[in-house]
Amino acid sequence: MAKKSLHVIYEDNHLLIINKEPGILVQGDATGDKCLLDMGKEYIKDTYQKPGAVFLGTVHRLDRPVSGLVVFARTSKALERMNEIFRKRDVQKTYWAIVKNRPAEKKGKLIHWLSKDESRNVTTAYDYEAPNTQRAELSYRWLGEVNKFHLLEVMPITGRPHQIRVQLASMNCPIRGDLKYGYPKANPDGNINLHARRLYFEHPVKKEPVICRAGVPNDPFWEEFLTLDKEEIKPEHLGFLHE
Repeated sequence: MAKKSLHVIYEDNHLLIINKEPGILVQGDATGDKCLLDMGKEYIKDTYQKPGAVFLGTVHRLDRPVSGLVVFARTSKALERMNEIFRKRDVQKTYWAIVKNRPAEKKGKLIHWLSKDESRNVTTAYDYEAPNTQRAELSYRWLGEVNKFHLLEVMPITGRPHQIRVQLASMNCPIRGDLKYGYPKANPDGNINLHARRLYFEHPVKKEPVICRAGVPNDPFWEEFLTLDKEEIKPEHLGFLHE
C-alpha cells in the first residue's frame, strides 16, 4: 500500500485514526507482511518530517479480513488514556455486516460466552457460562436488503476476539465470505464483509466528542448497500459519554 492510499480519517497530536483496507494486518505477525501500524509510522514520519523513531501505539485491533476504523495513539499518555476508555467501554462502536440470511428478528441483543482456541484461531460461542469463557454481548438491527443479501448494523458492547463473526453465525447469519464461521463460499478477494463503520468517544486529552465514520471498501458489491444508510448524527448518540 502506497502512502497516498492510506486513508486517514482523523489525526491530531494525540491520535491517528485510519480506515483500514480488508486484508491488511493491524500489527505484524509471523507472516512478515507489512502492517497498518508500520504504515501509520511511515505516514507520520513523512508527513511531519520526524527524525528517528516514531511512537505509535495500537489501541485496538481488527481481524485481517475486516475493514474499517482503527485507532492509534501518538503519545504514551494518549495510549494509556485510550486503553482505559476502551477497557471501561466508554466508546460506541458500530459495524456493518453483510449476511445472506435475514435474522428472525429485525433487531435484538445477543449474549454468549466465548472460548477461543488459539492453536486454530477459532472462537466458539456457548449459550451458557462454561469454564474458560468470556461473556460477549452485542446488539444488532436489520437495515435492509440488496440483491438477496442483508445489511446488519452491529453494536458490540464487549470486545472479544471474533465476537461479531461467531455471534452472528450463532443465529444462522454468518458474514458473507467468512468460511471460518460457516459461510459456504469465499469472497473473490478472500476477505469478509464486516466493516468497522463508526466510532464515538471522548477525546482522551481535549475532552470533546470524536465522531468518525469510515467509507466502505472500494468494491461495487459494498457500494450497493450505501443506499440503506439513513443515519444522522444527533446529540443523543453521544449521551453515553456523559452517563
